[in-house]
Amino acid sequence: MLAVILKRFEAPDETRVFEKGKFEIVRIGGLTIGRATYEPGWKWSEHVGSLAGTEYCEVEHVGMVLSGRATAAMKDGKVVELSPGALFYIPPAPHDSWVVGDEVYVSLHFLGSDQYAK
Repeated sequence: MLAVILKRFEAPDETRVFEKGKFEIVRIGGLTIGRATYEPGWKWSEHVGSLAGTEYCEVEHVGMVLSGRATAAMKDGKVVELSPGALFYIPPAPHDSWVVGDEVYVSLHFLGSDQYAK
């Protein structure tokens, strides 16, 4: 029997908590979708890297920024700013990321959520 399934990030299937942030995961329809929420001052290399056991994030990301601003900095020197409404693709190459400014950063992740912050 086919059924419609409704879920919300207010009741995620999993939450990965780290200093200055969290990553909530919802599994639905064969997809794993993540919601990243980072406080001002959050930086991947400082607050997530030790959990992942790597200096840089190496997870491939496809996502959309809902609020706040962040920087994605590739190890090769390319730097981009992510702002509200931006759809982004970050390849599975070493990169760091951090919140820009005093606003909480929130983004949805449609690819890479299973591996993020593990």
